[in-house]
Amino acid sequence: MGTPSLSEDSNNCSSSVSKFILLGFPYTWGIQILLFSIFSGIYILTLIGNLCIICAVSFSFLEIWFITSTTKIISFSGCFLQFYFFFSLGTTETFFLSVMAFDRYLAICRPLHYPTVMTVQCCITMGTCCWMCGFLYFPLPIYLISQLPFCCLNKIDHFICDPGPLIQLSCVPAPATEIICVIYNSVLIFSTLIFITSSYILVIRAVLRLPSAEEWHKTFSTCSSPLAAVSLFYGSLMVVYVIPTAGSAAGKQKYVTLFYPVLTPLFNPLIYSLQNNEMKKALRKLFRTVRFSQRPGRNL
Repeated sequence: MGTPSLSEDSNNCSSSVSKFILLGFPYTWGIQILLFSIFSGIYILTLIGNLCIICAVSFSFLEIWFITSTTKIISFSGCFLQFYFFFSLGTTETFFLSVMAFDRYLAICRPLHYPTVMTVQCCITMGTCCWMCGFLYFPLPIYLISQLPFCCLNKIDHFICDPGPLIQLSCVPAPATEIICVIYNSVLIFSTLIFITSSYILVIRAVLRLPSAEEWHKTFSTCSSPLAAVSLFYGSLMVVYVIPTAGSAAGKQKYVTLFYPVLTPLFNPLIYSLQNNEMKKALRKLFRTVRFSQRPGRNL
């Protein structure tokens, strides 16, 4: 006799789902301990790196929240709450990357206008808009997925409440909901990516007109950090969320998903601090302050 299909199991079950189980990476106990050690180390390094930047220049709250928004066994409402915060934080990061690209364009292509345009008030306004737009973008897809019927099957082959595996757990096919999610993701990813790419193309054109190689190197160094962050972040996003999930191998996308919530927050402090002279100066000042406060007899 053949093995019952997923849809048959769902149709034979009438109870509704009250919680989800995130399978994560279902390997042997020894490998799970190894993965736990690796991810714990990455998490600690991410916290240390971003906290150093926070202490130095009051930045990087977004990266800490992004990597902290995951768990194992989760209630139905908690799953969609995690879904909301995880994707809202990711959306916020795309808007911040766009603002950073605009900042580089203005500084290099319109240097005389930069002090008058990029004022403190303008920076605060753009930052506030990034957070607001990031948290207002995804409610509709989340609402549509939460209204799907979930019967009995509650094991998500992922480490987060991701839309693809959630749609696959539904008792009935939901192609319309999946298409809407793909459209939402595509509009967000491609619109911001086109804006970012256009900004850096204009920056590169302006740099190539500079007369000396020293000026080329100095100007390119200010753009290398944001470009590295954009490549790492958007590369994994497009692989996971622009391609429809129907027919994809179970659990395959969760390995690619590791890049933007785990590796991107880990590498971003290194990317930005090592290429930014102001960041280096701020970190040196922070470390000198810490060492000075720890000298013997300081509190006597």
